[in-house]
Amino acid sequence: MILTVTAWAATAILALSVLGGLWRAYSAEDAATRTVVADLVFFSCVGILVVQGMLQRSVVSVDLSLIAAILGIVATLALARILTRGRR
Repeated sequence: MILTVTAWAATAILALSVLGGLWRAYSAEDAATRTVVADLVFFSCVGILVVQGMLQRSVVSVDLSLIAAILGIVATLALARILTRGRR
């Protein structure tokens, strides 16, 4: 019971984070801010997938979220490289 309530509360907090991130992406002025906010939204969605996978006891959704997280990190590194035009 307590785990279910906590999981739904975490889902609600992550959903609010997604909504706030989408608003910030809409109102951002530069590409770097949009990139950071896109990471926030993406990883918040991955968090929602993990929490819902735990609630439903689905191993597949947790595995998919791990793969998505790895791909998200690689995409973040690629975007950072593009934004800095290859400078280190």
